Amino acid sequence: MKLIDSIQRMAMLSKILKKESKTVGFVPTMGYLHDGHLSLIKTAKQHTDIVVVSIFVNPKQFSPDEDLASYPRDIKRDEEMARLAGADVLFNPSVEDMYPEGYATYVDVKGPADTLCGKMRPGHFRGVATVVIKLFGIVKPDIAYFGQKDAQQSIIIRKMVEDLNMDIYIKVLPTVREKDGLAMSSRNTYLSEKERMDALCLNQALEKCEEAVKSGERDAVKIIKMMEKIIKAKPTARIDYIEAVDMKTLRAVSTVSGGTLMALAVFIGKTRLIDNAILNP
Repeated sequence: MKLIDSIQRMAMLSKILKKESKTVGFVPTMGYLHDGHLSLIKTAKQHTDIVVVSIFVNPKQFSPDEDLASYPRDIKRDEEMARLAGADVLFNPSVEDMYPEGYATYVDVKGPADTLCGKMRPGHFRGVATVVIKLFGIVKPDIAYFGQKDAQQSIIIRKMVEDLNMDIYIKVLPTVREKDGLAMSSRNTYLSEKERMDALCLNQALEKCEEAVKSGERDAVKIIKMMEKIIKAKPTARIDYIEAVDMKTLRAVSTVSGGTLMALAVFIGKTRLIDNAILNP
């Protein structure tokens, strides 16, 4: 596995791979890899010639009061995990290289970026879209892989790629969960033992939602109230939002139908976790 820490070297390799007609699979991450990331790498390995994994904790998607400084980092651990999963290149650029002095260009995806987490974290998806389009320009992937846990992010990236006529296929893979149902996230490391148990309420609420839909319930308000009851029963939990939205536009819907996304964000103690389920009545 090649280790590359400069944009110039990564861009040069990308040009060589294109000349050799190699297909490139790309897995962008902020590091502290877990099985969810590894599933993306392994899938990319099956479908492309070369797999590039990026590790970059992007300061542009954190607000001043968020956890940029404390976000978990362990590059040596990540290198070994990426290598064992089948990555061919690990790209780990510096903040100074990605955002040199005088940097002034940003990408805003209006509409889907203004709902759900975008409404609660202003500017977050501006930072996400900006760093992803920069990484796409450097790595030049044929296919980019994302996880369903970050559903809003993948929908926004797809919209950006479509609007800008970028020749990249966005592949979204199912959420990878712990054995007890908690969606895998680098931020799970913040949770105390008690908080870790309470965090199961996110998936429990989504399971209750899916059961209700299978039983014929279509009223989004009623379903959300069921979910709220489950989450509010946990002493460390505080709901940021629970919303039923259209999968393409991310606009709120009152009636569940095919392709409705039930998304939620919940603070467990000081840790903000997200999860979602695609509902297909």
